[in-house]
Amino acid sequence: MSSENGPPEGGGEDAPPEQLAFIRETVRAARPPRAKPRTWRGAALARELPVARVLVDKGVLHLDRYFDYAVPEELDADARPGVRVRVRFGAGRHRVRDGRREGGGLVGGFLVERLAESDYSGPLAALAQVVSPEPVLDEQLLGLARAVADRYAGSLADVLQLAVPPRSARAERRPSPEPLPPPEAPGPGTWERYERGPAFLAALASGTAPRAVWNALPGPEWAEELARAVAATLASGRGALVVLPDGRAVARADAALTALLGEGRHAVLTADAGPEKRYARWLAVRRGSVRAVVGTRAAMFAPVRDLGLVALWDDGDDSLAEQHAPQPHAREVLVLRATQDRCAFLLGGWNCTVEAAQLVETGWARPLIAVRERVRATAPLVRTVGDGDLARDEAARAARLPTLAWQAAREGLRHGPVLVQVPRRGYVPRMACAACRTPARCGHCAGPLQGQESGAAPRCGWCGRQEDGWHCPECGSFRLRAQIVGARRTAEELGRAFPAVPVRTSGREHVLDTVSPAPALVVSTPGAEPVAEGGYAAALLLDGWAMLGRPDLRAGEDALRRWLAAAALVRPQGAGGTVVVVAEPTLRPVQALVRWDPVGHAVRELAERAELGFPPVSRMASVAGPAEAVADFLRAVELPVEAEVLGPVPLPVAAVGSPRRSGAPPPGEHWERALVRVPPGRGAALAAALKTAQASRMARGSAAPVWVRVDPLDIG
Repeated sequence: MSSENGPPEGGGEDAPPEQLAFIRETVRAARPPRAKPRTWRGAALARELPVARVLVDKGVLHLDRYFDYAVPEELDADARPGVRVRVRFGAGRHRVRDGRREGGGLVGGFLVERLAESDYSGPLAALAQVVSPEPVLDEQLLGLARAVADRYAGSLADVLQLAVPPRSARAERRPSPEPLPPPEAPGPGTWERYERGPAFLAALASGTAPRAVWNALPGPEWAEELARAVAATLASGRGALVVLPDGRAVARADAALTALLGEGRHAVLTADAGPEKRYARWLAVRRGSVRAVVGTRAAMFAPVRDLGLVALWDDGDDSLAEQHAPQPHAREVLVLRATQDRCAFLLGGWNCTVEAAQLVETGWARPLIAVRERVRATAPLVRTVGDGDLARDEAARAARLPTLAWQAAREGLRHGPVLVQVPRRGYVPRMACAACRTPARCGHCAGPLQGQESGAAPRCGWCGRQEDGWHCPECGSFRLRAQIVGARRTAEELGRAFPAVPVRTSGREHVLDTVSPAPALVVSTPGAEPVAEGGYAAALLLDGWAMLGRPDLRAGEDALRRWLAAAALVRPQGAGGTVVVVAEPTLRPVQALVRWDPVGHAVRELAERAELGFPPVSRMASVAGPAEAVADFLRAVELPVEAEVLGPVPLPVAAVGSPRRSGAPPPGEHWERALVRVPPGRGAALAAALKTAQASRMARGSAAPVWVRVDPLDIG
């Protein structure tokens, strides 16, 4: 039935479809125009720019895009680009821009920009909350994070989790200090030791952007030299960022900057500061109150205003490679920042990596080195003990301390402390026959025998049984020796050899920062060497074969880097400084140490890798996971035509650790790994192809994990 003046009542069954359509259009036209934008669930929206484009904090590749939300009127003032927000994200709550429904519940994110309208035609969900009105993400940081995500085949949300620290409300309420005026440009100081050192500082102070690979001379002056580079950049009215591998290096750079510039001109960003203090310092940098930053790996994303210099120390240290997805390396992030911000770049260290040599080889950076006469004047004397010397030295075969090393230690202890570097911590991990070097195994389960402290009989590392009557099945000998001796066992042996000298150890459990100039034996694992006041009188680098014999492409480079780091703490040759390295003297890394020529070693390594097509000349990615999953992934991915797939090959089972961090399979699982290699210039295409294939797997909900890593450190 119809009313007289209105449309048919009920469902209008009696009216023809044409009449119903006409009636609907008439009623719609008769309605008054809306005074406000459309509403969502009765909430009025912002009158200007009512659409917010949000990066949702979902670190999965198939959701690596922006989503549009409506801005309620009550959030209009706080909903500015760069702030943290919370949004409804999921089925029945929000439609993604291509019409699919994903996820569920309230999730965090960043408001990227405000728009007048959305290109999504359906109704938009509204912003649920502006977590804080503090803008923490600007266009510069967003662009850097996107470039890093694209380079490493990762998601933008994962990169921003590394770049933006967790929020602290108390830190946000605390006012940041007023910025200080630029300091005076410093003098060259010890930069005069380098051919182009003063010119490099002058270029920084003038506001230009030089790029240099700096081969630092041995000694403690590197921290002051970094501080002078930062001070020269600040003098030009720009900001500076310095990234170092660990907290001890940060502490030295912090002390050098404070001594040169005073308090308040730089911020230290490390995890040791705690979440609130670290976030407060990060905010001070973001607000422009502090123009210089010194920190560890996470500081590579620090939002320094008017960035004029990015600097990195010791890029060969594996702690500079992020362990969380997408696992970027600080060196590559700073190269991207130098290119994006058009700022100066300084890559320094006692060693020179092949990546650093490539930056010079391609002309992207210039070398910053000292003349050979200066190098010889500051480096210690390096002597070698090879396998032939050990074979003729019966005492060395029994005690593992060659006569030459023992003599160097005795002479050095007359004048100061002596550093002893051993390749690993602990006591005695493995035993072998002293006569023929056959590994010693348990008679019950064939497990490896491990030495014990205080001269006790060796014990099996698998079943724990004590082996009292062991004899070698190959030669019949009853004598055992350690294959690789740890720091504590070495300290015990040296304590017996030098009973009147104190012995100190520095390793993972207890790392020493400094030692006094008094005579002492300091036994340290690589990377934990303390600094001695006035330098060490001598250094013994033991078991060099243990580091050189690793089945890894970087074994020689890494061994040389660790040796140089220890030898750089020794006094110059003119002051009696001596280094003894127990390794075959004909090997290239040993010769580079003797000549103190890490640049020459890196250049030759780079030439060989270019000939063989190895990184960094080529770009490489690893694909790891269960065999069937890896095979499916390789079949599905649309690789560049130039790509070459190596493998897959089985991976060793990990004893501990997660595959996300270590790249190894979980205990009890058998994984395979394939390497994908592309020639120069095709790295971006490779990363894009891997990212697309991984996103497709995640969208389908594939159960089997596949870990993709671009530019893996370990491809051995």
